[in-house]
Order: sequence, then structure tokens, then C-alpha cells
Amino acid sequence: MTLNVGDKAPEFTLPDASGAHHSLSEFDGKNVIVYFYPKAMTPGCTTQACDFRDNMAAFTSKGYVVIGISPDSGTDLQKFAEDEDLPFLLLGNEDKSVLKAYGAFGTKNMYGKEVQGVIRSTFVLDGNGVITHALYNVKATRHVAMLREKLGV
Repeated sequence: MTLNVGDKAPEFTLPDASGAHHSLSEFDGKNVIVYFYPKAMTPGCTTQACDFRDNMAAFTSKGYVVIGISPDSGTDLQKFAEDEDLPFLLLGNEDKSVLKAYGAFGTKNMYGKEVQGVIRSTFVLDGNGVITHALYNVKATRHVAMLREKLGV
């Protein structure tokens, strides 16, 4: 299952690094970038997160909120956020239910083999929670630059 431009983004409530729960509905009226990544503190995910960090001023100046979601525990999210000085919300989805609802978990090709795992994906939502961009199988490198170009940020 994949989501498409024009679809309403699936609602979620997930814990952050401290265990506090956040819902997508908290961001009603705001443009939101939700990106799904496989694992905190791995090379590709660190590159992608640091690219978002380094471009936060550009996103926030245009009214975007950034949320990163992975199947990591709160402890791993906290270490990741602290080690990389990440200024945006990281949420954990250990049971992968939200990842699956967004089509960001499933069969993917890894080093020539089909495996089950997180499909690196990004969704841009308007203030009504409607998907304006649905990007699957994005690369960790240059993804943020490509996203900025698409959004004119």
C-alpha cells in the first residue's frame, strides 16, 4: 500500500525520546514534513537527519515543521538527537504500525536481496493534513536538497 498526492495523511500518536506522546493532529494548520528512516545512528540516517538539521532555518522560515519517524526506542532517539544536535521532533514506532500505514515498511531491495524493512520515505502535508508530496525510496544523500527544490524553499 502506498499513499498518493491528495490523500489524507493517516493520523498517528507516537512517543518521542522522553516518552511524551505526539499526534499528527497537533500540527493542524501547519505544513508538515514527515520523513521515515530505518535506524538512528546509522551512516545514511545520520546524513539525512543532519541535512534536515542544517536546513531547518529554510524550512521553518516557510512555515514547515519536520518530524522524523523510525522504529527506534526512546533511548536510541534521545541519543541520536543529542549526539547530532537535531532540532526537530523524532518519534519512535517500534511496532511499525505507522510505518505500514504510510507504506514506509515492506519489501525492499538491499544489496541485491529482497528484505522486509523501512522504506526511506518522505511526505509533505498541507495545513489540512493532505499529502502534497509522497516520496518513496528516497536516498539519504541529497534528499533534503531535492526536497527544498520541490518545495521552493
